[in-house]
Amino acid sequence: MTIEQSFVQHFQSEVHQAYQRQGSKLRALVRSKSSIKGATTTFQKVGKGAASVKPRHGQIPTMNLEHEPVSCQLYDYYAGDWVDKLDELKTNVDERMVIANAGAYALGRKTDELIITALNASPNTAGDGSTGLTRDKVLEAFEMLGAEDVPDDGDRVAVVGWKQWSDLLAIDEFSNADYIGSEELPWKGTQAKRWLGTLWMAHSGLTLNTGARQCHWFHKSAVGHASGSDVKSDITWHGDRAAHFVNNMMSQGACLIDDKGVVTMPAAE
Repeated sequence: MTIEQSFVQHFQSEVHQAYQRQGSKLRALVRSKSSIKGATTTFQKVGKGAASVKPRHGQIPTMNLEHEPVSCQLYDYYAGDWVDKLDELKTNVDERMVIANAGAYALGRKTDELIITALNASPNTAGDGSTGLTRDKVLEAFEMLGAEDVPDDGDRVAVVGWKQWSDLLAIDEFSNADYIGSEELPWKGTQAKRWLGTLWMAHSGLTLNTGARQCHWFHKSAVGHASGSDVKSDITWHGDRAAHFVNNMMSQGACLIDDKGVVTMPAAE
């Protein structure tokens, strides 16, 4: 009903997509399983092992690791729209492809939304939402992860809002070359950087709860994402409507596997 807004006589020949996150930014940063058959899948949560001595000629004692299955529910999501055939004649852009891309991007944001919802389930909190993302709050979260023996193996990730990214830029240890060297300066690109052995990145989709943005610092193994079907697009012609219907669909889910591996840093916004 609004396609006339993009007609050539009103707008330039090129149609620019509204600024939006193009696809998922978080899927590659968590445990992910693909080609799931069925409505649920299971991630294994493994407990800590302990080393012990062996008596001479005796049997080696087993660690008896605890295995706790964590169920992950998959849901079906769709994003579609109509493109009238005669409307296509009034514009010199491929409107069907524009809508297909928009639907794929919408589903990508839904993937991140599922992962963020799983992160929000963590009970571990550093500080409160009365202040921004301060150096003390970051160090408190850093200590909490260390106290739980969360591996410092390069798979730690911190996602913050854009306001919190600005807060980080005001911290010398985050943005000053005297502390981090010239290679890790955030001024070279605002998408992501490494600090404290962690990949820090800004994300516009984090939950805003009563004026506090829920930022998260987590380990890749603590969150699971499952996909029964990645994003697929389908374009079909409907003669009774004289229009194409562009449909995008996927079947995915996410879950919190180990809450000890996630620390939430609420920050005022």
